[in-house]
Amino acid sequence: MKFQLEKVIGHRGACGHAPENTLVSMSKAHELGIKWVEFDVKLAKCGELVIFHDSLLERTTNGMGSIANHDFLAIADLDCGSWFSQQYVGEKIPTFKQLLSHVASLNLGINVEIKPCEGKDLETALQTLDHLMSHWPVASQPPLISSFSKIALQAAANWHFPLGYLINCWDSSAWEEVLDHCNCIALHVDQKILTPQRVAQVKKKGLLLLAYTVNDTARATELFSWGVDAVFSDFPDRILLEA
Repeated sequence: MKFQLEKVIGHRGACGHAPENTLVSMSKAHELGIKWVEFDVKLAKCGELVIFHDSLLERTTNGMGSIANHDFLAIADLDCGSWFSQQYVGEKIPTFKQLLSHVASLNLGINVEIKPCEGKDLETALQTLDHLMSHWPVASQPPLISSFSKIALQAAANWHFPLGYLINCWDSSAWEEVLDHCNCIALHVDQKILTPQRVAQVKKKGLLLLAYTVNDTARATELFSWGVDAVFSDFPDRILLEA
């Protein structure tokens, strides 16, 4: 199937409306009419791939410590919803396999961000890619794989998935080298550092340009007017009206 990106991508599902990186957050994005979602993949200590952003459990769960130091059985029963609101008490950290099945059932396109714990870049990337080959429906939209990790993208370069490189500071010689070396089709940029000139530089190279995290409608309109292809938003329904 041909790769076709939507202009508005739900950030960690629809994480302004529901706890991030949970099944309910993905469902909320779908309910709001969003066709693409982004989420983060990490390795637990036992080697289980889980959907989680931070290295530490404290911000979004009732657990403590590094996720890399916990087997999945130790975190499977943690509450990762009550921090957001009482409505979501009892939400759990999904496994990658669970989330893939869920978003496929909703017919959502996916941006899989490989978010390795320290020193786990290669292992996380290879297991993520292997899981996608095994569990993502062949007939579905190809997933977009992204990462800040050059090691992860290098590992993904020969797997024939579309790739995106994440940056939060501007060094054109550095990102051009990574994109060329890993055959990336997209650059994912912190929207705060984008200018019309920088957007034009990326587009001149024939790349897709994705901006994160855009929650202000006026800023989204401005970015689209400069030529940004897609934005990630915690409140994707707001931005959908401007796309």
